[in-house]
Amino acid sequence: MRRSQATRQRLQTMAIDLFTEKGFDNVTVEEIAAAAGVSHMTFYRNFPTKEAVVLDDPYDPVVTAAVAEQDQALPAMERVKRGVLDAFGRLQEPEDRTVRQKIRLASGHSGLRARVWENNLRTEEVVVKALTATGTPRLEAAVAAGAVLGALTAALFDWARDEVEGPLGERIELALGLLVSSEVTAT
Repeated sequence: MRRSQATRQRLQTMAIDLFTEKGFDNVTVEEIAAAAGVSHMTFYRNFPTKEAVVLDDPYDPVVTAAVAEQDQALPAMERVKRGVLDAFGRLQEPEDRTVRQKIRLASGHSGLRARVWENNLRTEEVVVKALTATGTPRLEAAVAAGAVLGALTAALFDWARDEVEGPLGERIELALGLLVSSEVTAT
């Protein structure tokens, strides 16, 4: 691991530990930096805001690319569901406690939870663009993307609250399996 990646990881781990111990609103950037053994400027070189430590999401580009790769003959809902499942199949199942703690923090804090939904909206817009570029009507694309991302978020929040019940990938599969695909016919 490169030094900059190690610093970023150390900052994130220290921040998550402090947030878990003291509460998100009760921790300053200066405290996080000190715990990680760096300056507050180093913190800001790695994360633009304190919220970004929790909300950092490297999965969106992978999900969007996987949706775009799906068979265009499939209904939009099915393309998005399969794209999300393919994307998570390509990624390593989270094994460390930090991922679960980050999601738990985000789901339990009203400001962070709102930012999760803002991030989902940005992801939805990119997925809708990928679907409409292949001829899917905008409303169908928006409903499919919104429904799947909502189910994905529900799965993430549920998994983070539950310490015992299996891996994240299984929870995502279960949540997406609850969505029913249907072909839309324009009238």
